[in-house]
Amino acid sequence: MTPAKGDLIDVAREAREGAYAPYSEFRVGAALQAADGRVFAGCNVENASYPVTICAERVALGSAVAAGARRFRRLAIASDASAPTPPCGMCRQALSEFGLDLEIESSAIDGTLAVWTLRELLPACFTLQDRGKGGAGE
Repeated sequence: MTPAKGDLIDVAREAREGAYAPYSEFRVGAALQAADGRVFAGCNVENASYPVTICAERVALGSAVAAGARRFRRLAIASDASAPTPPCGMCRQALSEFGLDLEIESSAIDGTLAVWTLRELLPACFTLQDRGKGGAGE
């Protein structure tokens, strides 16, 4: 069964509750739906050494890849922000490895929603396609 849009956001909201964000106090949850319908959740995990911090989107992506998923339909993001928050640039680049047609839905703390495609958010991503080495969904 494929989760409805609201259900995927609910998974992201639940994941947000597990976020470890003692430095920024900005909690984020993500739910990434694979092409086969499986859903992988993630939350942000901060670290005193800021570059070690990992975003919710990449936690979900890592879980999905570890489970063998390589094609994705949708990503839902739930944050503590007052406006819907798209993935950061690093997450956009990581997600682009698996295709640019990913639908991304983001929910603000008050429930306000925004929807984009990854292609809209990252129109000129870096890939190795020019060298025949894969990338962007290959």
